Amino acid sequence: MRCKLFPTATLLWHIAVVGSLGASVSKAQGADLKFQVQLVWATDDSRPPTGKDYKPVEGGIKSQLRALKWKNYFEVKRIDFTLAAGSQKRVAISEKCELNVRDLSGSNVEVILFGRGKEVARVKQALPKGEILVPGGNAPNETAWLAIVKRVD
Repeated sequence: MRCKLFPTATLLWHIAVVGSLGASVSKAQGADLKFQVQLVWATDDSRPPTGKDYKPVEGGIKSQLRALKWKNYFEVKRIDFTLAAGSQKRVAISEKCELNVRDLSGSNVEVILFGRGKEVARVKQALPKGEILVPGGNAPNETAWLAIVKRVD
């Protein structure tokens, strides 16, 4: 004997299945994105300026920066932040430096670096987990400030 579903029961079953699939998709699409930004001073000097407690950047980051012209990179500050999917966030990384990070879709982001309130750099690109994006600006004495943005999750 075959089991017959009443029209109402069939309708409720379809709503339950479609609803649970929709909830799964919206949860995956609505997941927060986790980032880390490091404010870095790039220089040919072997040590940070006197009186500054800057640390040399980690070896992995330094090797990724090898294409740049400076010999040494010192971490000034590190900040972790979360960005809601499809949104943007302004992150102060020093009293003179800010980032505006916007999720464009998928793994694509737009990062705008501001120095002293003025736009210094704008980059749009894919930023998959574990990769870095490095906008920066000039500083006195042939040095530079870099904002190393890394997608953590």
